Amino acid sequence: MHIASRWTSRLPAAVINGIGVALGIGLVQAVVGSLGGIGAALVASGGAVFASLADVPLAPHRTWRRVLTAALIGCATSILVTALREHTVVLGLATALIAFVSAFALAWGLRAGPISFVAVLAIVFTMAGPPLPGLAPQLAHAGWTLLGAALYIGWAIVVSWLLQPRYRSLALGSALAAAAQLMRSRAALLDPNPNSNADAGPQSRHAASPLQAWIGCEAALSDRLQVARDLLFAAPESMLARRQTRMLLLTISLRDSLLASELDLDLLSHDGHDGDVRRALGANLRDIAAALDSLRDSLRDRLGDSSRMARPLPTASAQAAPLDALASTAPVDPARARLIAALLDRARHMRDDLTQMQALAGGTDAHLPLQRSELAMFVSVEGWPLAALKPHFTWHSAVLRHALRVGVALGCAYFIAEALPWASHPAWLVLSVGVVLRGNLEQTLSRRNARVAGTAIGCGLVLALSHLGAAWLSSGVFLIAVGVAHSFIATRYLVTAAAATVMALLQAHLAHPIGGLAVNERLADTVLGAGLAWAFSYLLPSWEQRSMARIAGRITQSLAALAREALRWPEAGSSDLQLRLARREAYDALDAIAAAAQRTSVEPERVRVPLYALASLLGRSHALLAHLAAIRLLIERRADKLDRAEAEPALVAASDALMQWLSPQAAAAGDVAAAFQVDLHAAASWPSHTEGAEATAALMPWLYRRLALAEASAARVAHAADALRALAEPGP
Repeated sequence: MHIASRWTSRLPAAVINGIGVALGIGLVQAVVGSLGGIGAALVASGGAVFASLADVPLAPHRTWRRVLTAALIGCATSILVTALREHTVVLGLATALIAFVSAFALAWGLRAGPISFVAVLAIVFTMAGPPLPGLAPQLAHAGWTLLGAALYIGWAIVVSWLLQPRYRSLALGSALAAAAQLMRSRAALLDPNPNSNADAGPQSRHAASPLQAWIGCEAALSDRLQVARDLLFAAPESMLARRQTRMLLLTISLRDSLLASELDLDLLSHDGHDGDVRRALGANLRDIAAALDSLRDSLRDRLGDSSRMARPLPTASAQAAPLDALASTAPVDPARARLIAALLDRARHMRDDLTQMQALAGGTDAHLPLQRSELAMFVSVEGWPLAALKPHFTWHSAVLRHALRVGVALGCAYFIAEALPWASHPAWLVLSVGVVLRGNLEQTLSRRNARVAGTAIGCGLVLALSHLGAAWLSSGVFLIAVGVAHSFIATRYLVTAAAATVMALLQAHLAHPIGGLAVNERLADTVLGAGLAWAFSYLLPSWEQRSMARIAGRITQSLAALAREALRWPEAGSSDLQLRLARREAYDALDAIAAAAQRTSVEPERVRVPLYALASLLGRSHALLAHLAAIRLLIERRADKLDRAEAEPALVAASDALMQWLSPQAAAAGDVAAAFQVDLHAAASWPSHTEGAEATAALMPWLYRRLALAEASAARVAHAADALRALAEPGP
């Protein structure tokens, strides 16, 4: 029993969700099968599958809305396709139109991803059954489909409500794991000893590209933080919810502390005492990562909703060892001593955040810096406002171009399938094109390869299953395939493709047992569909060149907003809501650069954006973000040791200077050289690092230095953004 509990505790949220989906569809089949037989059960399971596409780990109030929307779209499409089955040309045109509308729904953003595919899947599922001539059979088909969808909606709401505590714990644990991986990736860049990267995880073991691994870890952390926000910030008020929410906020703060700790590291060599400093800082990061993993494991292993973690956690003193050992020795050069003291001080800020997280994990009560109404502003946008569609009714819109591309591709796929000699399952070719053809070439190529390989694996599994010859086993495997396909669609599409193949072949066989398994047809349709999707990806392409001006503008605008908030004097008792919102937008903008770099790397060379231009803007933006984080930490943690009468005007002046650099009318590139010289001059001048009675006087030079570096960094961002804008493609 203990082994089983431990095994189930290690299941990720997506797998738990997939199991829930499979059980729900199985329940629908059992209930409807008892009412109308196997035929009605298969039809009803289609309605349940339509609704299940939008059933992902969400807060309950979001679950029922999205599942209901998916159910309505799927059932309406199924009813339409059933009515048009005898009219081949009209159905082909309807397929193209449905595909266009479905793809255009992506104008609502990533939350519309599952919804946008429901109609295509409804076409495939409906065409898997025989044509239904006459109004009465069609009405019966519609009734069973609606009943299956309705039953699944009720199931999804109940399961979502029951699993909320588990989803919230796993979401927080996933964010902690991503933060730990980010720490290790940064340690891999710090530590000159390649053997020290043995525990850095699979991403950082690629010695040829440690910087790319670090950027990938940043993007992964952003995604997991948002998933956790959506679940935790919408949680009902309770002591446990407060603690988990506070831990999430501290994880975000830890990310800022890490960012600030990266400043001035380029002034350290890799030899002598500087090398010892690098190794100590790297060891400190790995120790913090290990402590974060312990927190994650405690959240994951706790199956109940208890207020305390399940396992003991390492104490903060364990992470202090590398820094304290180094602090006892100092270089002879006073300037180097001040540099190292500053680096160690920043590293301790991360340890402070970790100590608070460990205290919360041990049961300490939490005080939230924001009200629940303020936290709700960080939750992903919900709903389907029509105003979001208006900006995309233009030829320059990537969403519109992709929708037209998908509509033409799926329409052509349908008519090609009807003309093929193996036209018993024409919707399979439509499905292959629909799942492979993505909004950009990079994703299309990835889906193409995974789809073909996954289909081959799935066909092999079905052939192996056919030798057993048990009908009940086929029904059970069908449900397992539904759950597996649902679980891994966002993480490992190869697994989803294999499971979807098993599901499609078994569904067709259960509907028409005398027709065989049609493995050869499935393979042929998949290969042909993948090729068609690849070819159609060059129709009305939206190359990354088109988005360069928008990306550059978003970066400078988000950094300007963050600078405006970060350089305000902190007032006692005031909310930092606007600062947190600006910070999230800045990180999202940086993630957009990294995503664009990945997408353009597989585009044709004639339209490919040079990676050095994207890397330059990304690196310089990270540097400015680090300077702003360091300034904010300084004025928040040392406000009592700063002279406000002197510091506040300096902050205002620096804010004005950064606004000028980051405005659309930024200074020309020739003026940036002077800012580079300010950077070099400021780096050469190290204020004294003292505590005690002279601390106030000693901190102001540090603040002035950091403000000067931030201004120089903003100038570099402006220069890199201008260079990226120059690469933008002006025409359609």
